[in-house]
Amino acid sequence: QVQLVESGGGLVQPGGSLRLSCAASGFLFDIYTMSWYRQHPGKERELVADITSQSGSINYADSVKGRFTISRDNAKNILYLQMDSLKPEDTALYCCRARYSWDRDYWGQGTQVTVSS
Repeated sequence: QVQLVESGGGLVQPGGSLRLSCAASGFLFDIYTMSWYRQHPGKERELVADITSQSGSINYADSVKGRFTISRDNAKNILYLQMDSLKPEDTALYCCRARYSWDRDYWGQGTQVTVSS
């Protein structure tokens, strides 16, 4: 059974930091491209960052470049998102995605991040 379980969200003040984790199970984690997406209330889901299977390629949305860092631990089957210098506009539901092919494409339920003073 495939599972993606996000954790680490919460309430943080502007300028603060959080580290999100996505624990994966039920599939061969180390061959999948992993991604973080976020969804603001009333808006479509947007890509935040993604990382290929052996961390050979990493991409970030322009809005988070220089502030967020995506990484993965293939030995532990965990995806991370280090978020620094958080802004109120980073408030969203953050979800992880595992993608190998069109029929091997999985999503987690998400963890809420709220940036507010």
